[in-house]
Amino acid sequence: MASIKDDFVTFINKGNLIQLAIAFVMGVAFSTLVSALVGDIFTPLIGAAGHFNFASWQLTINGSTIMQGAFLNAVITFVIVALVVFFVIALPYQRWTERQAAKKAAAAPTTRACPECLSQIPLAAKRCSFCTSVVTPMTAPTAAAAA
Repeated sequence: MASIKDDFVTFINKGNLIQLAIAFVMGVAFSTLVSALVGDIFTPLIGAAGHFNFASWQLTINGSTIMQGAFLNAVITFVIVALVVFFVIALPYQRWTERQAAKKAAAAPTTRACPECLSQIPLAAKRCSFCTSVVTPMTAPTAAAAA
């Protein structure tokens, strides 16, 4: 029986977890880059059009400061990151999975189950390679009709 430490080490060393960690770090770096783009380029341009400093746009009520400019920077950053993730990752992945599903659906079966041991054998097999029982060979149209 494996110990908890061994199970944890196996979990940490799985490829998916490491890929997820790399993706997370890259996502944080990308988000920082987009935040800088919005805060340093987009909002000053928006502020220049309205003749005010957009980044320091704030409202003070009873000593509490509401920072509308910082909030709008965050909203613009979120929208840009969401659009990039959608168009660069989500949409191409969705199209790829649709193409893969179409390829699988179009492929004709090349194997069938052995009637004795239920192992997968080629359609044209005369004898099962697993249990060595004699089977009747099938052609592709017969297999499609049988399925």
